[in-house]
Amino acid sequence: MRFIFFKIFTLYSILSFSQINEKNDTKEDEVIIGSQVWMSKNLDVVKFRNGDLIPEAKTEMEWRAFAEAGEAAWCYDEKKSSRLYNWYAVNDPRGLAPKGWKVPSQNDWDKLITFLGGKNSSSKMKSKSGWKKEHNGTNSSGFNALPFGKNDSIGFLINYTEGAYWWTSSTEGKSEDAFTVCIEYDRGGFFGNWDRGFGLSVRCLKK
Repeated sequence: MRFIFFKIFTLYSILSFSQINEKNDTKEDEVIIGSQVWMSKNLDVVKFRNGDLIPEAKTEMEWRAFAEAGEAAWCYDEKKSSRLYNWYAVNDPRGLAPKGWKVPSQNDWDKLITFLGGKNSSSKMKSKSGWKKEHNGTNSSGFNALPFGKNDSIGFLINYTEGAYWWTSSTEGKSEDAFTVCIEYDRGGFFGNWDRGFGLSVRCLKK
């Protein structure tokens, strides 16, 4: 009887510890900035929210083919430390963001940037290390923007250590473009219109 009780107690302890760890891990991946809750790091998934795999483009030719077909894809950045997605993955109806999160719109990003002080707030968002030519930030916001670079529509990786680039869920007037947010090492940014076949990071916002 004592042995059975010990096994039940041990199993309960393991489950409880796992739940606590899972909860803590989730909280550690969040940062509250103003009235918004952001992920504290870029999205790193290989499946859509419904469980379907997001195709990986392993070569420039494959990346270009996905872009020309208007199909979702991801690739690694130059040092294989972060996943970059094309906008077709962002806009896919199967859902790129995990449950309870969303890919932020241009207005969502504007709210964040305005809260942090406008165009001169990039230093508050940039990480304390990793940026080119000693242009590191203070990261006082906790956003921790790292310079992962981008992938253009023909598959060429560029601007590693020089810039951080994210998709928004908003579209521009031209059918081939979408709104983006960027921080570059020697200037703030923030908004631009880029080809939907580019590969950029994604930072999610809690719904």
